[in-house]
Amino acid sequence: MTIYVALLRGINVGGHNKVAMTELRNMFQSMGFSRVQTYIQSGNVLFESEDNAESLRQRLEQEIEKRFSISLTVILRTAHELEGIVTNCPVSETMRQEAAASSEAETFYVSFLLESPSSETIERLMSSISKFDEYWIHDKDVYLLLRGGVRNSRLANQFARLRVPSTMRNWGTVNKLNDLAKAMEE
Repeated sequence: MTIYVALLRGINVGGHNKVAMTELRNMFQSMGFSRVQTYIQSGNVLFESEDNAESLRQRLEQEIEKRFSISLTVILRTAHELEGIVTNCPVSETMRQEAAASSEAETFYVSFLLESPSSETIERLMSSISKFDEYWIHDKDVYLLLRGGVRNSRLANQFARLRVPSTMRNWGTVNKLNDLAKAMEE
């Protein structure tokens, strides 16, 4: 059995696409997944399944649309992949702390992509960065250091230039999901 983290794009954001986490957890359980748990209201679901990621993603998107009348993208990462994201973080703890100290906003994020972006779309994204923002792309994940916070970031606002469905989580959430996934593996 594989432990997955489902990251739902656009759930409970700005009063739109409201879904209670209890209802979401119940949906996953009714689909036959085991050890289902949610974390905060932004659509993070940990569960265990024998299925492969692509078939899971399609099933989940269809069931969410059927049950909640919401069409959205589900991004999946295994517990192993999530641990690699945390372990291989290209930004030092010191650098993250310095950026956070200079801003009142959250500054470090990971954007989870559905697939790896093309080099052409990466070039488009590069043209939109400012001296305050930095990013590192590792396969299907993008680390974002947004020194002015996500709301003031030109890079974050231009992220659609990658032309790949994505969903973003702050570093604290990424670490908590990793901790929960590791606990499920024990």
